[in-house]
Amino acid sequence: MAAIGLCGYQIGDDIGVVTTRAPTTAHTGEVLRWASAVMGAEFETGWATTVIRWGDPRVPLTAAAAAGVVAFAAALLVGGDALLTGAIAGGLAALIAAASLLFASVRPAAQRPMALGARWMGGGAVIWAAGVSLHPFAESFVVSFADLFVLLGTVVTAGGALIAADRKFPARVTLRHITDAYLCAASLFLIGWVVALRDVYADTDPAAFSLVMLPPMIGLLVACAVIPSVLASRSSARVLALAGLGVLVTMTVAGLAAGVARLGGGDPHLWTVLLAPVAFLVLAAIPWGPRVAEADRSALGNVVALAPMALVAVAACTLLAHLAGAGPEQPVTGVVVVAVSVVLLLLVRLFVVSATNMRLRGLVKSGERQVRELAESTGDVVFLCDYEGVVREIGPGVEVTYGYRPDELVGGSIFDYIHPEDVPGIQVALRAMGLDEESASPGACLIACRVRAADGTWRPTESVATRHVGGDELMLVTTRDISDEEALRNQVAHLTFHDGVTGLPNRAYFEERTREVLSGRTSGNVAAIFLDLDGFTSVNDSVGHASGDYLLGQAARRLRSAVRADDTLARWGGDEFAVLVETGGDAQVAVDLAERLVRAVSQEPFRVADRDVALTASVGVAFTEDDLPAGDLMRNADVAMARSKELGGRRVEVFAAQMHADVVRRLELAADLQRALIEQQFAIEYQPVVDLATSRVTAVEALVRWWRGSVFVPPEQFLGPAEDTGLIVPLSEWILRESCREVAAWRASSWDIGLSLNLSARQITAPRFVETVEEALAESGLPASALTLEVIEEMLVEDAEETIKRLSELRALGVRLAIDDFGTGYASLAFLRQLPVDMIKIDPSFVSGLGKDDTLTLLTRTIVRLGHDLGLIVVAEGIERPEQLELLKQMGCTKGQGFLVARPMAARGVDSLMRTSLTV
Repeated sequence: MAAIGLCGYQIGDDIGVVTTRAPTTAHTGEVLRWASAVMGAEFETGWATTVIRWGDPRVPLTAAAAAGVVAFAAALLVGGDALLTGAIAGGLAALIAAASLLFASVRPAAQRPMALGARWMGGGAVIWAAGVSLHPFAESFVVSFADLFVLLGTVVTAGGALIAADRKFPARVTLRHITDAYLCAASLFLIGWVVALRDVYADTDPAAFSLVMLPPMIGLLVACAVIPSVLASRSSARVLALAGLGVLVTMTVAGLAAGVARLGGGDPHLWTVLLAPVAFLVLAAIPWGPRVAEADRSALGNVVALAPMALVAVAACTLLAHLAGAGPEQPVTGVVVVAVSVVLLLLVRLFVVSATNMRLRGLVKSGERQVRELAESTGDVVFLCDYEGVVREIGPGVEVTYGYRPDELVGGSIFDYIHPEDVPGIQVALRAMGLDEESASPGACLIACRVRAADGTWRPTESVATRHVGGDELMLVTTRDISDEEALRNQVAHLTFHDGVTGLPNRAYFEERTREVLSGRTSGNVAAIFLDLDGFTSVNDSVGHASGDYLLGQAARRLRSAVRADDTLARWGGDEFAVLVETGGDAQVAVDLAERLVRAVSQEPFRVADRDVALTASVGVAFTEDDLPAGDLMRNADVAMARSKELGGRRVEVFAAQMHADVVRRLELAADLQRALIEQQFAIEYQPVVDLATSRVTAVEALVRWWRGSVFVPPEQFLGPAEDTGLIVPLSEWILRESCREVAAWRASSWDIGLSLNLSARQITAPRFVETVEEALAESGLPASALTLEVIEEMLVEDAEETIKRLSELRALGVRLAIDDFGTGYASLAFLRQLPVDMIKIDPSFVSGLGKDDTLTLLTRTIVRLGHDLGLIVVAEGIERPEQLELLKQMGCTKGQGFLVARPMAARGVDSLMRTSLTV
């Protein structure tokens, strides 16, 4: 066995205690030498050491515990009587526990139940220690002040355990716990009476027996009252409460043993008096131990609830066995009173349980009635039936909902009114509920079926069937008519996949249907046809969107009459429709159908808002190929439709691979255009405009050029995509500012030269277009009269009112206006009157025929004469041959431009022409 050493030390101002566990061969001198070695931080192998500094809060507890252990060992070694040994050991252990508990209660980390419970149990330990310590000096009294101190300490400790358990109960539950405690204490007393106490009673005076045994029996009652709350506790201090409960039990055992010994005139057994000191030492260590994780105590709670009845049963069996085996004895009044009180208390408990049961049954029936009334108030039908479906009782709501009188249905089977297709599933569900009747849980199932109403219609319903109703083999069924909900769901589903304006399937339905058809296709062509109504936007703008929707409905009816029954017609969105030809067979079938669709739209005008509206259609057709996804098929049809629209509409275009390549190319070109604009890849070239009579340069026309890396991109390839994507607006603004700055610099060198720029439709309608021109003139210093802006005739036709308004604002600034490519557009001469034009430019197609084509020569002469008559400057474009130049001079054309006159050149090339004349 190892030796234990305890030494004190002082290092400077640091004072502490050293505890050591040394090998068995160690002597006292070695322990002292080892303590000295600790001071020098040197010790031998084989010694286990713990150094506790006086600053550690556990030092007082450790010192007290060490003193208690030494005193406890001394008491055992002295070999005195058990009562004195118990007094010494119990008093010291209780004081150690009190000190530990009181010290732990003032820690900052202590929670309220822990702190308050520890204080109460610490106080109870002090009181109990006082009583135990007085016991050896009060032996001459039957009941002394020492017994009262012990009893008071027991009660206070019990209060501390209850506080640490942190359990709060209603008054009714508290009363039940008190009665359970009495039943347990009385049962234990009766069992103890039969086993041992009756012999002690026989040898002593009855009054002395009662007085001596009363305090420990009260302690037993208190312990039984505390046990349920502590065992079922979920408090953070439940371990402390359990330790306090252990102290209560050992107090009770020690009190009973001391009482029996006192009545018998001897000493109690040593183990009975040592239980309480051990329990107190455990209680002292609990506040400093680790926290214990919470465990599941549901099963323990059930055991605690059954314990009183189990103890009563054991006591009853013990008494019966004793009465059956013993001879005739004089009954003891106290025992009889206790036994009768237990019986009476059980009867009272039985009466209370019966009353509670009756009250609960009344609440259940009232609840069932309220549930039925509530269900019927919501329009539900409530009825009772057995597991075979026979109706036993049904509410009056069935007549309102389904038209049946309740007496017509009672006694009949619910399956007579359920749709035959739904009967098998419901029978299986009811049979399963009947088989599970042994289950403790009130099973329920949801049943959806169709029920025949009195008018013969089948109505969708949802029912909830619950078994174990009222304890009978019946089911409570609540049925709701969901016809309105079903209609609403169907409507929502219809609107999800159908268009609200035309009633046709929508885009989502068409896409899903296309995927289904292509996934199940084995042979034959499947075609997709896309149709766009040409000019529909003007209908919305002129007569409103409501009338536009009405027109779409008319168009949908015409298209529906043109397609076959097996084809899927859908509204794709806006003014676009789509047709899926599922059984196309030959490709010509789909093409013929597309042509019929064009004719259906354009055969006669639509009547909208008391006016006739004539529309045409652009149609694209695409056919499936091997492993072609549905998305690609629809994309191809859309591309073909866009191609048809580009070619003027009212036609059918069949998709070709080149169309998709063109679209991709245009997309890539648009992306490159945006990048080129950011990286300033564009350049400006200037083509001189000369006075044909003097060959002097009077103006330059700014032309944009794009070098895509090292590759030159012709303007006709990127100006169209720039117009479509809107990039033409920032590009034209950059051209305007740069060219104005360059020409202003030339004019600053005393060269009277003008600037001509081409305008696009998007640029004219862009916000702040007029302000942008004004800012460019102001920044460059170029006079407004030196700037000529050119528009083509088509711009004057499309959105003529807005275009003329913007150009008039420019004219008011002093900017000159010109009509480019005159003679090739659709503008009437009336626009020359509405718009104050300064110049017209003859299209190169007329100039190219001069001297070769008499008709073109005559038309050119007519345009020149018209310009002179209107007082306009006439500029001929595309002069490439000397004879063209001579004829234009003869006609009186004053200005011209072209490769013969001068090619487009960079700004440096224009500098060399400054103040010079060109010769041919």
